[in-house]
Amino acid sequence: MKPKIHPFNIVFGLFAFLLISNYSPGFAQSSKPSPIKPVISITGTSTLHDWESKVEQSTGEYLIDQKIIKSLTINIPVLSIKSKDEEKLMDKKTYEALNSNKNPNIIFQLTEPATPVFSESNAEVTLTGNLTIAGVTKKITIKSSGKKSTSDAFRFTGSVPIKMSDYKIKPPVAMLGLIKTGDLITVKFDVTIPQQSLLAYF
Repeated sequence: MKPKIHPFNIVFGLFAFLLISNYSPGFAQSSKPSPIKPVISITGTSTLHDWESKVEQSTGEYLIDQKIIKSLTINIPVLSIKSKDEEKLMDKKTYEALNSNKNPNIIFQLTEPATPVFSESNAEVTLTGNLTIAGVTKKITIKSSGKKSTSDAFRFTGSVPIKMSDYKIKPPVAMLGLIKTGDLITVKFDVTIPQQSLLAYF
């Protein structure tokens, strides 16, 4: 006679399989990246005065798994970098210096997993990845601090200094060389992530 299989054993077996599927790395379901829209500005100096450009269009996405940032990509269209009205003269020179026709985007891509450290309403994270500007890729490290905002979200800010010469970029000049920009620029970023999105992971 064949041994009888109790229905309870079947139900328990299915439950155990589902439990393993959800929590075992080998069976874990793949997560989809979440979109972000960072606010980015670029500041620098010139022989005339300090200047600032805003990035009017920037997109990105990140993926958090097991409390670790597994992927992060930020994309900046070069032509979306705009100066103040009184500094519009430099925009065309900037696009030429960045060779926007051949390299239309500035891209940051995370290369090493990063683990945010949370402390009450604050957060800290160090991001290491590749920054590609004008077709040249360099490894950079960005330190970002976050703070819980009143709008039920975490706001992360940070800045990174960049030398244009490191990316084989000649600093833009205008008015027959009377206006020259400095080699060092600073890229500042500000991004807000909904608390609900973070709570799903943390």
